[in-house]
Amino acid sequence: MSCQKSLPILLGFGLGAVLLLPISPVLAEIAAVPLPSDAPLELDLLTKPNSNVITANTINPQGLTTPSLWLAQANSENKLLDNWIAYPATANTPGRVDVIVNQQVWSILDYLERYSFVNRLGNVARKDVYNLRVFNYQQELLGSYTCNFQTSPISCRIQINSLNRLVLQQSSE
Repeated sequence: MSCQKSLPILLGFGLGAVLLLPISPVLAEIAAVPLPSDAPLELDLLTKPNSNVITANTINPQGLTTPSLWLAQANSENKLLDNWIAYPATANTPGRVDVIVNQQVWSILDYLERYSFVNRLGNVARKDVYNLRVFNYQQELLGSYTCNFQTSPISCRIQINSLNRLVLQQSSE
C-alpha cells in the first residue's frame, strides 16, 4: 500500500522536473511565420517589367515560368485574378508574388470565399517557394499567404483584411 501512495508523489516530482526544463527560444523563433513583406506594390512593373520580375504577360519561350499562376487565372471565377508581379528570391527573403484582383468582384465575396481564393493561390505560390500578397489597383493590401520555408513541414499563415469593402455612397437628392 505504501507503493501506491508514493506513486502520485513520484509522478508529481517527475512532472515538476519537466516543467522546470528550459524551453529553447531558438525553436520558437525558427517556427515563426514571417509577416507579409512591407515592400510597396509596384504597379508600373505591369506595363514596364524589368528582367527580374514575372507578370501575367511574361512568356518564357524555353518552358514554364515560375510561379505558374496562369492556370489559376484562367480558372478564376468571375475574373477575380487580374494580374500579378512575381519578384525572385534574394539571399535574405523568399520569392514574393503580388496578386492584383478585380476590386468589384473581391468586394462581393464573403470572408470564406476570400480565404479560399488566397489559400488556393498561396498553395500554388508556396510550391515554387513564393509568399503571396493580394492587392487591388488602389494598392490596398487585401490578404496574404506567408510561409516559413525553413521549417519542415513548412509553416504558413493566411491573413485576410476583412475591413476592406467597396463603399457605395448614396447621393442625397
